[in-house]
Amino acid sequence: MRKTIIILAAAAMTGCGIYKPYTRPEVMTDGLYGTAETADSTTLGDLSWQEMFADPQLQALIGQALESNTDLQSAGWRIQEAEATLKSARLAYLPSFNFAPQGSLSSFDGATPTKTYSIPVQASWQIDIFNGLTNAKRRAKALYLQSREYEQAVKTQLIASVANLYYTLLMLDSQYDVTEETAAKWRQSVEMMQAMKQAGLANEAAVAQYEANTLSIEASLHDLAYQRTQTENSLCSLLGEAPHTIARGELADQHMPETLAVGVPLQMLANRPDIRQAEYSLMQSYYATASARSALYPSITLSGTLGWTNNNGIIVNPGKMIWNAAASLLQPIFNANANRAQVKIAKAQQEESRLAFQQALLNAGAEVNNALTQSQSARAKADLRMRQIEALERAVESTELLMQHGTTTYLEVLTAQQSLLSAQLSQIADRFDEIQGAVNLYQALGGGRDLTTGEEQK
Repeated sequence: MRKTIIILAAAAMTGCGIYKPYTRPEVMTDGLYGTAETADSTTLGDLSWQEMFADPQLQALIGQALESNTDLQSAGWRIQEAEATLKSARLAYLPSFNFAPQGSLSSFDGATPTKTYSIPVQASWQIDIFNGLTNAKRRAKALYLQSREYEQAVKTQLIASVANLYYTLLMLDSQYDVTEETAAKWRQSVEMMQAMKQAGLANEAAVAQYEANTLSIEASLHDLAYQRTQTENSLCSLLGEAPHTIARGELADQHMPETLAVGVPLQMLANRPDIRQAEYSLMQSYYATASARSALYPSITLSGTLGWTNNNGIIVNPGKMIWNAAASLLQPIFNANANRAQVKIAKAQQEESRLAFQQALLNAGAEVNNALTQSQSARAKADLRMRQIEALERAVESTELLMQHGTTTYLEVLTAQQSLLSAQLSQIADRFDEIQGAVNLYQALGGGRDLTTGEEQK
């Protein structure tokens, strides 16, 4: 009968989560990528960042950022803090020992002082019958693993940020070059219009309009230069350096993987550090709830003392060996309701963590779809944009010839030239969008992660 009661009690406590380890809640991943989901066995996120970003100058910048970035260094210290917390939780299984020597002098009515001393070693050991220590250790391990995923999330974000800023610089360089070349052509057009005015083939309005447009383009060069400086400063900040000029290549020389494979959402679930971080947060909440439940049950502590003393009721010098042992059981009575309230608080926090985990999955799926669509849309526009520029170049050439022969006005020439410049700048922006979409997709799929998993077994 007694054995049956013990089995039933153990089963009840297992059912209420004191002994049951964490298991991932059921998550729905079907359609998480929208129409982008494929059955590929590999994804873009499986590439190392050296394979993803082939530009040697960009590789050097990423490597420098991984060594010097202060946010990444802070994440490393967070890991050490969590590791120490886990070590402390593991050591809680062992008995604690304290050396507590005591001595005193006492005298009555001027008599010779009596010397007493005690040199004990005290020990205390909590028996983990109801998994209070085990749940605390499991929670500490989840915190440790979460801190590692946080560091990986910072690393992934850092790699993507450095790449995006680098490619932004290349885009601004290209736009600056095109704008500067256009400004030079417009200055020639101003000179041509002034010559045509002197020959009576143009009026002052045409000359003034050309000069105004030329000055506007030259002013935009200063805006582009300012944007380049801002971007360089932002990149230097990620590198942990003071502002300086960044050595870089050209946008036309950059190459991204042709195939932007996204795989299935379960791969993202395993690869993305922020999602894994959210799940470890849920795991911590689970074990916090289990720990709160453990507080409802008795705790048993063994204690003892072993030492040397001369204070045993009779003056003895030298002293004698003394020892004692005791056991104590603590069962909550009047604070049981407070402990039950703590269980409710922990369960509510666990539910919040579960919802945060689910939302992290939804956000990640949307990021994958957005990044893939951004890159694919930019690629789809490449041929159309090239044909548009070719058509506008012909339009500029034709309108200039027609104006020289007096069959069209300077306004048509201005419109064609402005449209050509706008299309050229848009072509550069499209190329940047394609590259940025690939970078964002790489980040969204958990690229740039460490492939070592042995640390999780610690």
